[in-house]
Amino acid sequence: MDTPEHRSPPRVLGLFAKRPRPGHVKTRLAAATSPEWAARVAEAFLRDLLARLSGVAGRRVLAFDPPDAGPYFAALAPGFDLVPQGGGDLGRRMGRFFRARLAGGAAAVVLLGSDSPTVPLPFVEQAFRELGRADVVLGPAADGGYYLVGCGCRVPPVFDGVAWGTASVLAETVARLSDPGWRLALLPPWYDVDTLDGWRMLQGHLAALRRAGLDPGVPHTEALARLPLP
Repeated sequence: MDTPEHRSPPRVLGLFAKRPRPGHVKTRLAAATSPEWAARVAEAFLRDLLARLSGVAGRRVLAFDPPDAGPYFAALAPGFDLVPQGGGDLGRRMGRFFRARLAGGAAAVVLLGSDSPTVPLPFVEQAFRELGRADVVLGPAADGGYYLVGCGCRVPPVFDGVAWGTASVLAETVARLSDPGWRLALLPPWYDVDTLDGWRMLQGHLAALRRAGLDPGVPHTEALARLPLP
């Protein structure tokens, strides 16, 4: 019987994450530091984001990789439904995620990666609000990509043929929305942390927040930021 408790909530917040194993995450940061350090950074980001996003209303879904990492994430992410990302490049995996959530009855789906631990939660709420009037919402990242993507009702044609991991991701994504039938909304820009320069910018941002009397809300990341680089 289809009862309210068995129907999917109208909005879904997704998080894409890899198990933070040395040599498998943040390879550009690892090349400038060490694979072990980069894995510690990735795990700190993940723990902080999970804690921060746990307060966002709606169904929360963590899409994980590799496929055998389910037990690790089950222990790490109470309150999140777990699904494997599946195979293919990033675009194929994101498209699959959106199609499954929309087919399950969601009216609005917002997806983040785990490279922006300090992303303001009001941006996430704004993304859901924007989907009340737009088909697609994007959060532009300072590196030329995006830190958030969301859609409602139908999956936009933005996940195929994109050069993922390059500075042209956002431009290529917008180019695929040339049909005026797709209504696009934008969030304020934010930053990802994938490189040593990005890590140093994050260190400065956290120090500035503390100096201004503000709690960054990312205790695991902040603890690492105070340590010397390897």
